[in-house]
Amino acid sequence: MPERFYIETLGCPKNQVDSDKLVGTLLADGLEAVEDPAVADLVVVNTCAFIEEARQESIDTILALDERRRSGARLVVTGCLAERYGSELASALPEVDAVSGFGVPITLGRKRPAVAAREGETPAVPELDLLNLPRPPAQAPWAYVKIAEGCDRSCGFCAIPSFRGPQRSRDVTSVLDEVDQLQAQEIVLVAQDLASYGKDRPAELGAGAIVPLVRAVAERVPRVRLLYLYPSDLTDELIDVIGGTGVPYYDLSLQHVSKPLLRRMRRWGDGTRFLRRIEEIRDRFPEAAFRSNFIVGYPGETEEDHDELLSFVESAQLDWCGFFAYSREDGTYAAGLDGVVPRDLMDERLSELRSLQDDITAARRDALIGSRVQVLVDAPGVARSHREAPEIDGVIQVPDSLAVGVLHDVVVVDALGPDLVAEDHGS
Repeated sequence: MPERFYIETLGCPKNQVDSDKLVGTLLADGLEAVEDPAVADLVVVNTCAFIEEARQESIDTILALDERRRSGARLVVTGCLAERYGSELASALPEVDAVSGFGVPITLGRKRPAVAAREGETPAVPELDLLNLPRPPAQAPWAYVKIAEGCDRSCGFCAIPSFRGPQRSRDVTSVLDEVDQLQAQEIVLVAQDLASYGKDRPAELGAGAIVPLVRAVAERVPRVRLLYLYPSDLTDELIDVIGGTGVPYYDLSLQHVSKPLLRRMRRWGDGTRFLRRIEEIRDRFPEAAFRSNFIVGYPGETEEDHDELLSFVESAQLDWCGFFAYSREDGTYAAGLDGVVPRDLMDERLSELRSLQDDITAARRDALIGSRVQVLVDAPGVARSHREAPEIDGVIQVPDSLAVGVLHDVVVVDALGPDLVAEDHGS
């Protein structure tokens, strides 16, 4: 019997890509994937450490899987929590057999057994970049592809560069090879700083390397979607290439709109510039869909800042928005700032913003009733148009008879909050 493994993935789409690479490696090592951790010989938790809530979820998941694993099974923690807190985490969680950097599960297969630390020693946190490891074909009609790792920015609230390191862009060939391996209908390109792809390798990849990369991916698959675009790098050329793929979906990492607060965040831009850019995109691509995320309660955020953000949300009429309470992260610039916003005030502001955006999203979805859209069917009865990114946005309910993994033309007949209901255009 081959050894069996189970991987639990927490956090963002970039973590899912890492897990897929680990799956491919373990399968190549002769292990067999299972869906029940209770029958696995190896249980891996790919953790998230972005904010406190994510770290707590990671710890809770580790402890829950420790209780579920069978006697003799190995429990390994990898991912962001392992990278950020390696030795400290290993000492705090005696239940875990190994706390390993991103590449460590490479060593856990039968061909390359993990080396146990000598008694009294804390296991080292080995490192191996997963970017260019092979992956198995996608299990859904869509798949994430990570085109770079790390980040060169110094946003005041973010600790990611401290444990993910500086930006490291992949070769175009390796990205395209992975796209071919996945055999998906929709490729979702992700990175910590997507639009900066290639800036760390100007001699090889050239300025604006993201644009030819998107074009090259679009030649291979029906749909290409980009997530996490820093607004200052959203050039006219990038706007046009995104719109030209047939998926005019713009995920803009804005974080706030108050200029003084954005500078305190060590970020570029302001609400006026953002609105102007959104209007320009809508002029070029009237069917464009927009998503963004905003931090609420960053140190120094005033009522005026909050009112400015409310006004922006009302004016921008974005399709999708995420609002997140500021989380103090050790080692970040913001951790030492004054003007701490009380949690109850953060919650009030979050509630106000979310209520406003829920109404906007519902109205924008209602406006689509009667329209004809092209959808990709992800599973029986569940589909998405260009307006819905997988896992984070609403979906479109379609007849079960529509083939999975195929693009279909449908007519929207109803809206249920963030979700739509559609009928086969041919029926």
